[in-house]
Amino acid sequence: MISEAQKRLLLSIQAIEFTALELNLYLNTHPDDKKALSDYNAACRQLLSLKRDYEARYGPLTNFGYAPSQFPWQWINEPWPWEIMF
Repeated sequence: MISEAQKRLLLSIQAIEFTALELNLYLNTHPDDKKALSDYNAACRQLLSLKRDYEARYGPLTNFGYAPSQFPWQWINEPWPWEIMF
């Protein structure tokens, strides 16, 4: 069972990932929009911070070299992020 704090943090990560993705797509067609680029870079920084916070508290979000693991190996801990029911 996961805590409400873990769910909230994961939802925040998903929201910022969505924002970064949408801004990325927008910038593909509007590369000279300084405000959008600034917003994209801010979202990327926030996303990195949220992911680091999540992984420090609850374990890796991804595997294959994207997130270091504490001992013992944490990737096998369940539930995995995509298995969490909201």
